[in-house]
Amino acid sequence: MFILVESTHHTDDKLMENAKQKVRCIADYQFGKGTGTKLFPENIEIQYSPRTGRIRYINLDNQRLATLRPTDGRLSVSIKAAQTMAEHIPEAKCFVTVQNAVAPYIAKGGDVFAVHVIAVDAEVGAKDEVVIIDEKRQVLAVGRTLLSSNEIQAFKTGVAVKTRHGTNK
Repeated sequence: MFILVESTHHTDDKLMENAKQKVRCIADYQFGKGTGTKLFPENIEIQYSPRTGRIRYINLDNQRLATLRPTDGRLSVSIKAAQTMAEHIPEAKCFVTVQNAVAPYIAKGGDVFAVHVIAVDAEVGAKDEVVIIDEKRQVLAVGRTLLSSNEIQAFKTGVAVKTRHGTNK
């Protein structure tokens, strides 16, 4: 009788590959096809929750790129990830462009009002993770929409995006 025993090292590699694939798939779903591999290269480090054992943080070069939210299984991106998307992944569908006049306020963490939005990707829905950029495509902040792209464009009052982190906080 033979017993096949896989080495722990091999199993760890396989688990890490599955985790990388999972976060890339979530990114593709959330931000558009092809963003996962560009946002999360081979050398990412994945940290797991000590309590649940689930994927919690995705880091690159000891800097946080994203957090996998346990509440809805979606990614919350960091400013670093937002800058990577703005500079290297123009096809990502998560951008909200605001007037340059309000850029300093938003970079300090201020919320985005619908009246200040110049453009928003059509795919953006309510409660989606977005990257807030100015007219020169400079990253100002990251946050979550309160309205869909159609509503943001239709409304002229109220908060459109609840800012989580600004670049000048």
